[in-house]
Amino acid sequence: MKVAILETGYPPGNLADDFGNYPQMFADMLGNGFEIESFDVQAGKLPDAAEYHACLITGSPAGVYDPLPWIEPLQQFIRAADQAKMVGVCFGHQVMAEALGGRVEKSHKGWGAGLHRYSIARSEPWMDGEQAIAIPASHQDQVIVQPPGTEVTVRSDFTTFAGLAWKDRPAISFQFHPEFSPAFAKALIEKRYDVVPDPDSAIASLDAPNDNARVADWIRNFLNGETR
Repeated sequence: MKVAILETGYPPGNLADDFGNYPQMFADMLGNGFEIESFDVQAGKLPDAAEYHACLITGSPAGVYDPLPWIEPLQQFIRAADQAKMVGVCFGHQVMAEALGGRVEKSHKGWGAGLHRYSIARSEPWMDGEQAIAIPASHQDQVIVQPPGTEVTVRSDFTTFAGLAWKDRPAISFQFHPEFSPAFAKALIEKRYDVVPDPDSAIASLDAPNDNARVADWIRNFLNGETR
């Protein structure tokens, strides 16, 4: 399966030297069976969606509301690529929501970092029927208005619209980071130590078991059209 990974941000500092860039993290998460090509969206690169089975949009330090020249073309791409399977993570989740009729803002709740726990609001066929997950999170912005034509799949008290599934196009998105290893998530908090609330507790939380592998299975199931 050919998958275009839309790279919308880079790990801060020298973290990519130790952990790889975001497309590499997603390629590792997806595993075998996927032919990956990455596109540097910040540099103005976007794929021809018709040439790929699916598109995956990564996280970014940018906000969807920032006056950056690459964000509107990305939103136009999202609106036009209504036949390709699409997965958004963190910023990817937010920009898909914003492009398709939702609204994103810097949340008054502040930073979410560390291992966050979510309940399953709606079980989709590509999910596994479990009732809760624990996944690394790292964000200030949140979807605050649900896009039309979506179902909320995952939620928490901190993040109301943590997972979305579109009913009128083959698209899903998540606010959290199944591609982040605990070690990378810890290193990211250390880079933001002065802005993340209670960073030591956030770092310590990442020692607990996580459901990264389960959510990776969800995404693979969605891309491959497999159901439980």
